[in-house]
Amino acid sequence: MATNETEMASREIITKAVVARGSRLSQTTHQIATPHAPSSILGCWVINHTFVSHKAGDEVEVKGAYDIDVWYSYDDNTKTEVAKETVQYVERIPLSFLDSEIIGDAFEVRTRVTEAPNAVEAKVHGAGAQVVVEKAFSTEVIGETKLCVYVAPSCGEVDDEEEKDDGFDDGEIIIEDLR
Repeated sequence: MATNETEMASREIITKAVVARGSRLSQTTHQIATPHAPSSILGCWVINHTFVSHKAGDEVEVKGAYDIDVWYSYDDNTKTEVAKETVQYVERIPLSFLDSEIIGDAFEVRTRVTEAPNAVEAKVHGAGAQVVVEKAFSTEVIGETKLCVYVAPSCGEVDDEEEKDDGFDDGEIIIEDLR
């Protein structure tokens, strides 16, 4: 502890904290097979997105899947149909480490979607459709780390002999009439 009132002691505390962060925006081009040669693309949706993530070295690996639904016309724009395809993906998010005092190798990874998978372009391509999907993730890695904190020598300490006055009379109950 401190030798006098002006000196402050320090302590090392082990706690959980965000030790690394990362984010990634990506665009992926998919070829969607259609039962008929499309005349034109009428609409495109990306739905049913699911994913899991884990730390892999100096990156977070995100594995996921989504459904792409392409509404298209065929037979010289006289008929329509919806082609559906489930697409799986793997994204790697590079990490920026915030802490050099990481303890152990047990980490919690929190990844959130900052931009849901969305079709930014859909067009006829050969005998099928070509769809460009954009998505974005943000991730944090939480681990145990060591912090150094300064301890004030008299931070609210009370001597046993001298009780701190909190402004209340012990044992006295005051009930006011609130009418």
